Amino acid sequence: MTGPTSVVATAGHVDHGKSSLVRALTGRDPDRYEEEKRRGLTIDLGYAWTDVPGAGTVAFVDVPGHERFVPTMLAGVGPVPVVLFVVAADGGWMPQSAEHLAALDALDVRYGLLVVTRADLTDPGPARDAALAELRRTSLGDVPAVACSAVTGDGLDDVRSTLAQVLGNVPVPDAAAPVRFWVDRSFSVTGAGTVVTGTLAAGTVAVGDEFVVGGRTVHVRGVQSLERTVDRVAGVARVALNLRGVDRRHVRRGDALLTPGTHVRTDVLDVRADTGDLPAELVVHLGSAAVPARVRPLGGALVRLQLRAPLPIVVGDRLLLRDPARHEVLGAAAVLDVLPPALRRRGAAAARAGELADVLADGHGPDLASELRRRHLVRGATLRAMGVPVAGRPVVGDWYADPAWWAAQRARVPEVVRSHRAQEPLQPGPTLEHVRRTLRLPDLDVVTALVADPLRVRDGRVVERTDDLPPAVERAVAAVLADLAVAPFAAPDVERLRDLRLGRSELAAAVRAGRLERVADGVVLAPGYRDRAVAALRAVPQPFALSEARKALGTSRRVAVPLLEALDAAGVTVREPDDRRRLR
Repeated sequence: MTGPTSVVATAGHVDHGKSSLVRALTGRDPDRYEEEKRRGLTIDLGYAWTDVPGAGTVAFVDVPGHERFVPTMLAGVGPVPVVLFVVAADGGWMPQSAEHLAALDALDVRYGLLVVTRADLTDPGPARDAALAELRRTSLGDVPAVACSAVTGDGLDDVRSTLAQVLGNVPVPDAAAPVRFWVDRSFSVTGAGTVVTGTLAAGTVAVGDEFVVGGRTVHVRGVQSLERTVDRVAGVARVALNLRGVDRRHVRRGDALLTPGTHVRTDVLDVRADTGDLPAELVVHLGSAAVPARVRPLGGALVRLQLRAPLPIVVGDRLLLRDPARHEVLGAAAVLDVLPPALRRRGAAAARAGELADVLADGHGPDLASELRRRHLVRGATLRAMGVPVAGRPVVGDWYADPAWWAAQRARVPEVVRSHRAQEPLQPGPTLEHVRRTLRLPDLDVVTALVADPLRVRDGRVVERTDDLPPAVERAVAAVLADLAVAPFAAPDVERLRDLRLGRSELAAAVRAGRLERVADGVVLAPGYRDRAVAALRAVPQPFALSEARKALGTSRRVAVPLLEALDAAGVTVREPDDRRRLR
């Protein structure tokens, strides 16, 4: 695993010496293309690195400063936590200085260093003071400032030492965090295949790891960090990954390698924008991605964004909103919901704004309780993919529920059972599937978990523990039981059942209720008949014939034959080769 590293992005107006400064600090030319070197103009992201005393290895992402390449600049800055903001002493504050700073502010970058270049040409003081005043009004706040000359080398040691101090205050990212690795370059290497590069902001990547990118599963064949081959690397770091399972044509800048099961890929999300009067169409920037989006106002600062292509997003992500028509950074938006409900009814947008009013309002991260209040019931895996921390015990399986909603659904189950019994009096209760559809629940296990006393689940149905039969059926069953109390094995015949109006359905209901026991089709006896039969047969010499059993039981062949077969099936009796039986 690599040692401690840091990643710093440059920012500032075109031709203010960003690339020259990186070249002077590292001894490496961040400009990779002949056109860039010929024109002296950075047009794509450049990379260089060096050891900085007191800070370890520092990698620089050099971004273009021209207004035409702001999307490229954002792709480089997006995943990077620290900025080296460059202003030329002989140029001062310029339009792209302002746009780059607006982007950094929207991205909530909090760590940085102001470097005033070309200090050998003029007094750096005025440019420094003007720039510090601008930076002070943003997320960067009060940053240290250093003047230097990339030509003479004066002040470069001050840049290094001050940068080390800044980096010493940057929090160490969580090495165990889920990976969202934004790709800023993709290419093929002969004999190796697809290679992608980017800034690993958090988490760890190792050889053999499995990730998901654009719906494809890929595996890491090799890892390099700053041109060194390693087994694994933790963020923050510049990383190159050799991938197996994807062609270079299918992974490009703006894609992200994701830990499986994390980060919802969505093209519809609800956000809170920090600026009003958004245009109907804009571009959303996140990580190295830039995706056009349509804006639907919900109310106040709350809007719904319809992305042209899905992005892997979690609740709490901070998006940069840009108007490409006016070449203007509009501001930022905090992601409130990555799986929002459809808005179909009149007034749905305003109602939705009310639901979202308190989400992330206190400045803290996503909250499980508020998510459950809005969603009622959701899988833990979905919550984790949304970026919502999951705590406590699920109601069943991996399902988590809002306590108030759960209590209300539990109270509705008896209503469903009573309604079903009124419509189907001979059924013991509704099926689990019937309850699921009625309550619009996603899973039968959820239904089972909702069932509570005096209800229970039996044979796939929700039944009352009392198992009451309809009054007419109860009276008929009572008459049968009275007959059986006198002659326990004289099962009522067809005529007797007809007289009592006990048809097939009524008998089945009585059996389900436990009031009678079925011996065979059309043959029913009182509960516990097996034990009574065994007691009667013990008085018979063993083994015994069918005729002897009939006499001992005081019943007919119609009842005795299925009764003895039931005893055989239960393992109570054993049938001999001569068709006689004996008790075990």
